[in-house]
Amino acid sequence: MRNGTIFFFVLIFNITMQAQITIDRVEPPFWWEGMKESGLQLMVHGNGISRTEPFIDYPGVRIKETIRTDNPGYLFIMLEIKNVSAGEFNIEFREKGITKASYNYKFLTREEGSAERKGFDNSDIVYLITPDRFANGNPDNDIIKGYSDKLNRNDPDGRHGGDIQGVIDHLDYIADMGFTAIWLNPVLENNMSRTSYHGYATTDYYKVDPRFGTNEDYKRLSKMAKEKGVKLIMDMIMNHCGLEHWWMHDLPSKDWINNNGEFIRTNHQRPTVQDPYGSQYDKRMFADGWFVEVMPDLNQRNPLLAKYLIQNSIWWIEYAGLSGIREDTYSYSDKDFMTQWSCAIMNEYPAFNIVGEEWSENPAIIAYWQRGKNNPDGYKSCLPALMDFPLQAALIRGLNEKKDITGGLTAMYETLANDFQYPNPFNLVIFPDNHDMNRFYTQINENFKLFKMGIAYIMTMRGIPQIFYGTEILMTNPGGKNDGVIRSDFPGGWSDDKVNVFTESGLNEKQTEAKEYVKKLANWRKNKSCLHNGKLLHFVPEDGVYAYFRYDDKEKVMVVINKNKKRKKIDIERFGEILTGGETVRDVISGKQYQVNNLTADAMSVVVLEVVGN
Repeated sequence: MRNGTIFFFVLIFNITMQAQITIDRVEPPFWWEGMKESGLQLMVHGNGISRTEPFIDYPGVRIKETIRTDNPGYLFIMLEIKNVSAGEFNIEFREKGITKASYNYKFLTREEGSAERKGFDNSDIVYLITPDRFANGNPDNDIIKGYSDKLNRNDPDGRHGGDIQGVIDHLDYIADMGFTAIWLNPVLENNMSRTSYHGYATTDYYKVDPRFGTNEDYKRLSKMAKEKGVKLIMDMIMNHCGLEHWWMHDLPSKDWINNNGEFIRTNHQRPTVQDPYGSQYDKRMFADGWFVEVMPDLNQRNPLLAKYLIQNSIWWIEYAGLSGIREDTYSYSDKDFMTQWSCAIMNEYPAFNIVGEEWSENPAIIAYWQRGKNNPDGYKSCLPALMDFPLQAALIRGLNEKKDITGGLTAMYETLANDFQYPNPFNLVIFPDNHDMNRFYTQINENFKLFKMGIAYIMTMRGIPQIFYGTEILMTNPGGKNDGVIRSDFPGGWSDDKVNVFTESGLNEKQTEAKEYVKKLANWRKNKSCLHNGKLLHFVPEDGVYAYFRYDDKEKVMVVINKNKKRKKIDIERFGEILTGGETVRDVISGKQYQVNNLTADAMSVVVLEVVGN
């Protein structure tokens, strides 16, 4: 009899729990009045929520459609927004006419000029930071309850404690160095059991990882950076999430993840997207395959997920006052979705900028994705900018290779000659290295003269320069390519560091010189209109010398790279179409002035000259 009573109460409890309506999440959690897009999709997650009918009574907000999936724990509410005012209201969830749950929703007032915000551009120099490895500004968030990947600075793949506050604390350093934009590797929650520091396995799209700080900290960083003339670029990932994302334990629909939620590795064959002879099988294996088992590949062909991701990107732009997006693994997502995504953002913010990562050394592959490209297959994109991997590879060849006939400096020249393939080659982000490759100083075998050539090239070439944190002090990755070593701690970011870049305590002579070299060129570049919006003219490398010019109606800059092991007298007559031979030039680094027809370049050197008179 006693067992029967227990069974009865358990049964009643289960029935009661099944009948109870709860709301765990509503995403996006709030929105703004005055947006161009009139449609807003709310994803509601909670026990039994699909049994309800939502009800809203607020001027300017109308429920256009309610969508249910194969998971009864989700409800998608499609709203139509017209002339809505900032304010708050309750969304009631009714079952058989009776309100079983409610959620207080808000429309906020947009910041003045939000829609007209200007994105990063050619006038900027982007400073790339891996936040976990830059500076620990708040040791109290080093270890957070419920997050299994704990602090361990001795583990290259562990968490080291750098955070948003650490970046805030050193904004003066960043601005003083001449950098005008910061790109942080992803800061959203990565509640993964291992190697969570890099941020590319998102587990909550609306929450900053608490080991980095809070959403408010991120917003504060953006505001304080802007006050110092520094823009904020957010690293976003549309292709995949983390295996421990909250929805992976309760998927919104069976087709939310590619390959029915089963791990099948991508073939990483980027050319399959453009290949006119490619098989559908290979194309599918590339786009639908997963990077690794802990990063499920998102199915952006699901319209609910597509809308979710688009709105999330716009939410962060609006919430944090972003000046740009760096989009990870751009081509790995469904390409038609990436058009929807990029066009939606650029429609909302016409002067914004987004740079996509397509890691290919083939300019034709890169150009395919840029806005304005007339592709043979008819594909259209709204993506303004891309990372210039072809130029980075050519730069390393140009610096390292001895002979210039088939490689070396000629490789740099020929890569630029391929710019005809891009709709806008000047809106490419150029860089000597980044967080995914060997550090620049390592790639050039720790040759300080080559370092100066490469930095001068990046600072004066067409495009938007990007410098990886630590490049300015010759950071290396000894022992070969290991991501955790490449993203080593920035000296001085921790209170017990013996070397401190911010105070220059403990830096050796070369590091100090390198830092000052980067700083001088970066701050000089800030005020050079010909490097921001000017034209480029270059000459075929001859006898180990490569020369090019950046110019506009007011300014002219000449750059000469001499890879010879001896001093070279430069033949000015060759440059007659842009120089008369009687100009006075100033060496940007030394400050010395002389007549251009007396130009000589030291052995293994680069000279950056601005024309100051005729």
